[in-house]
Amino acid sequence: MDPVISQALLVLLVGMITVFIILFLVLITGQTLIKFVNRFFPGEQKIQNSKTKPIPVFYDEDNISKSKMVAIIAAVEAVTNGKGKISRIEKV
Repeated sequence: MDPVISQALLVLLVGMITVFIILFLVLITGQTLIKFVNRFFPGEQKIQNSKTKPIPVFYDEDNISKSKMVAIIAAVEAVTNGKGKISRIEKV
C-alpha cells in the first residue's frame, strides 16, 4: 500500500479512537457529577398527595361556575405537570 494512504489511515484511526475516549470521559464525568450532586445536594421532594391539599384560588363565584373552576384547575395542572399555581381568576 502507498505510504501516504497508510499514514492517512493511521491518522484517521488515531483521531477516531481519541474522539471515542474523550466522549467516554465526558459521559463518565457527567454521570459522576450528577450522582454527586444528587447525593449531597438533594432537591425538593415532590409532594405525593397533592390532591389532598386544598388549592386556594380567588375568583368571582357569581360569574364563574364551580364546574368551570374545576376544569381550569385541572387544565393548569395538566399543562404545567402540577407545578403551576393559579392565584386569581377574573372574567374579562
